Amino acid sequence: MNPPPTDTPATPQGGAPGSIAAAGPVPPTPATPPRGPDPRPADPRWARPALLALLLVTAVLYLWSLSASGYANQFYSAAVQAGSESWKAFFFGSSDAANSITVDKPPAALWPMALSVRLFGLSSWAILVPEALMGVATVGVLYAAVRRRFGAGAGLLAGGALAVTPVAALMFRFNNPDALLCLLMVCAVAAVLRALADGRTKWLVLAGVCFGLGFLTKTLQAWLILPALAVVYACCAPVALRKRFGQLLLAGLAMVVSGGWWVAIVELWPASSRPYIGGSQHNSFLELTFGYNGLGRINGNETGSVGGGGGRRGGGGWGETGLTRLFSADMGGQISWLLPAALILLVVAVVVLWRARRAIAAEQAAQRAEFLVWGGALLMTFTTFSFMSGIFHQYYNIALAPYLAALVGMGATLMWRRAGRLGASVLAVTVAVTAAWSYVLLNRSPEWLPWLRWTVLVLGLLAALGLLLSLWTGAPAREQHEAPAEDGAPTASQEPTRPHTPQVPRVAGRLAVIAAGVGLATSLAGPVAYTLDTVNTPKGGSIITAGPSVQGGTGGPGGGRFPGGRMPGKWRGNTNGGTPAGAFGGAPGTGGGQAGRPAFPGGPGGAAFGKRAGRTGGMGGLLNGSKVSAKAKALLEKDAADYTWAAAAIGSQNAASYQLATQKPVMAIGGFNGSDPSPTLDQFKKYVADGKIHYFLAGGREGAGGREGSARPGGFGGFGGRGGPGGGSSKITSWVEKNFTKVTVGSATFYDLTARKG
Repeated sequence: MNPPPTDTPATPQGGAPGSIAAAGPVPPTPATPPRGPDPRPADPRWARPALLALLLVTAVLYLWSLSASGYANQFYSAAVQAGSESWKAFFFGSSDAANSITVDKPPAALWPMALSVRLFGLSSWAILVPEALMGVATVGVLYAAVRRRFGAGAGLLAGGALAVTPVAALMFRFNNPDALLCLLMVCAVAAVLRALADGRTKWLVLAGVCFGLGFLTKTLQAWLILPALAVVYACCAPVALRKRFGQLLLAGLAMVVSGGWWVAIVELWPASSRPYIGGSQHNSFLELTFGYNGLGRINGNETGSVGGGGGRRGGGGWGETGLTRLFSADMGGQISWLLPAALILLVVAVVVLWRARRAIAAEQAAQRAEFLVWGGALLMTFTTFSFMSGIFHQYYNIALAPYLAALVGMGATLMWRRAGRLGASVLAVTVAVTAAWSYVLLNRSPEWLPWLRWTVLVLGLLAALGLLLSLWTGAPAREQHEAPAEDGAPTASQEPTRPHTPQVPRVAGRLAVIAAGVGLATSLAGPVAYTLDTVNTPKGGSIITAGPSVQGGTGGPGGGRFPGGRMPGKWRGNTNGGTPAGAFGGAPGTGGGQAGRPAFPGGPGGAAFGKRAGRTGGMGGLLNGSKVSAKAKALLEKDAADYTWAAAAIGSQNAASYQLATQKPVMAIGGFNGSDPSPTLDQFKKYVADGKIHYFLAGGREGAGGREGSARPGGFGGFGGRGGPGGGSSKITSWVEKNFTKVTVGSATFYDLTARKG
């Protein structure tokens, strides 16, 4: 790196040059909180073009071949389509425009997509482009948050690391709520960091609003990092202790208002005139929040769920729990490439900055607070994900991606600028550990790019050796050449650096730069390869993963077991089941089965999951939608305007396929899992008697021993499941089969609810 453009120390507001180094920070007055130093010269010339290039590359990466994934997760796409047709469905997050039942999440994540579909019409692009743009925005906000105190180089490294994290590339090209949640959490952390810098209440209130909107996106998961951020602010804010707690209370109030207004309306709205709350057993959003989507995710007690409970080491059907969970074959390639590096840099940075010398104590304390914020967010999320016993999918790990990226960018920059052997040693160890772990992850896919794992390992170890050779022999410390960030926040370069010594050969300094560059490239090579594989592979269904297939994965939801038994340890990745492209007569759709998971194309005409696993029975339409033939589409569209629902089907994925194909409301009996008691048998009979439903779809397949095309009791979840405590969906199926005429269209079986037998 080049020498700094100026040697003038940062100046506190109203102070003389060098006052921070000479006398420490200016104490705040009761009337005006400290505002930090005045801005120094602008960023170096390369900073803005580099940022624009990063954002452009991220946009291309996330938008590339986006429509190949079709409607992605049809469960949410159907709700988006419904919201584009009905403002009531938009508000509640209903699965269909006739408002029979909601999705099992709050609706905030659906709103941007539904507005896009209202503007541009129903298509894969209209649904998925907002998610991709959220990814670009997340990278930009992360860059800005890291840059303020650690400089443009650190911000670019953090933003780039986030952009190429495999699970981030996966979810910013998909329509699950996780994309919006990730953006909101980064915005919340950025706002807290601004509050820590100047003590202004408005930033903390803004963070509270972000957490409230996060709650309306994915309920309590948005609040995982709240305790860590609140504690850091209470301990480190540059205002009086009493004011800190007052600010935290105001932020909490903002969070409750921004997240609670919708909850209050839903709970006060008469249940008879709103849709049933999907995922609950008693039509209550509060029950959904604290049960199925709340404590149930922690302890595994999720009434109405599938696959959980009683598994190995507390993980139920969702994989083993423990500190190594996120490093396992199922999870490692999604998120853990830079996890060891982030943990190493976090620990070293906090220890180093805690030993602050008086001359730079204020700046080091500010840097330490930022490490504690990002590190606290990482550790809270990591611990929760590692030990939760309830539903846990691989793609949940996107929540960790920005925290990892920030710590890597900040920590690597701090160590690079730090004089002495400590910085060199830490960087060398970090590069070596990252290269070794990348080799392990790549070796889990031995037939996929076999040259890459050895290249990463060898070059990474050589880079680590180069750093040690150059820096331990006395190469000059790298000096800051970046200008300060906006609002004059001091940067990491204010630490004392070793001056140039003429005796040191220049070749040593050049070796350090080359070794660092090679180390950075090898550290990101694995994630980049996984990300490119993810971008080039269509994704669809309820369970998706990034990258190629892996050895050692146990298959199933979250790497655990399905109720039918254990799956094989190796699957052919990058396969696509479900609905093939073009099946909807315009917008394509694909099923799941990527990256070491089999396809689960349930429903009529779908391939049986149980046959893939070498057993009878299957998942039916629980995880993926089904292929809708032109004849079946025409059947449902005929006279559809005369009915409230063109059809009804067990489980949301089965219903979603037909709704997206026809753009007519299709009732999802039992919600996502087919286990919600909505509607009851009596309610369904009344709908039929009133002429509100035209067809009943005999969807999915039975459980063990069941026959194809049947939806009799004994199935599982969305393919003929019990339908809640009262067994509603099974009773409805039996009543329909007994009383109405069967209509077969290709491989799909319907019952005409206007034509009774006999």
